[in-house]
Amino acid sequence: MTTAENARIQLDAQGLVTAICQDEATGEVLMVAYMNPDAVARTLESGEMHFYSRSRQAPWHKGETSGAFLHVSSAQVDCDGDVLLFKVRADGPACHTGKRSCFFTPLPESPEYDRSDAGPGVLSEVFQVIRQRQQERPEGSYTTSLFESGTARIAQKVGEEGVEVALAATTKATTDLPGEVADLLYHTLVLLADAGVSPDDVWAELRKRRG
Repeated sequence: MTTAENARIQLDAQGLVTAICQDEATGEVLMVAYMNPDAVARTLESGEMHFYSRSRQAPWHKGETSGAFLHVSSAQVDCDGDVLLFKVRADGPACHTGKRSCFFTPLPESPEYDRSDAGPGVLSEVFQVIRQRQQERPEGSYTTSLFESGTARIAQKVGEEGVEVALAATTKATTDLPGEVADLLYHTLVLLADAGVSPDDVWAELRKRRG
């Protein structure tokens, strides 16, 4: 098995990297999944594909329950470092539907779209809407009213929402806690936009503190 030496892998905001599995003999793409550093290490050590499930928030060894293991022949990193390509030998169907490959559905001319609102990606979407409100200032928008009230009022709201979060936690009001935290995050994003700071700056600071 060959691996790229001294390659740097670029992880996304969730600490994951996209992994493509390709049949070594035919070149057919069998599946696409996600890996965290532990899954990459397990894959390189064992020679069998390991992934990280975003839905279950847990590692999984491909084939552990189905017997359809994927044996790694080679592993490469793309030029940007944000996609991994594994050439594999499959013991059975790669897709959970029983198909050989996960790619068996033709793309129609007018496809329908579903959007996942789960996970931290929604923060980026909310921030984009906040920035749009900041620039366009539509009437009747609560976000517009915050920007027009000024920095001091926005900062005050962040403080108030922080107190609400603390109270919900200390009084064991667990059913109220998600909503209170959402209020705090929203007003914090408004404060960032008002200050001209991007959430990416916050994510970068958090990455420094992972140790």
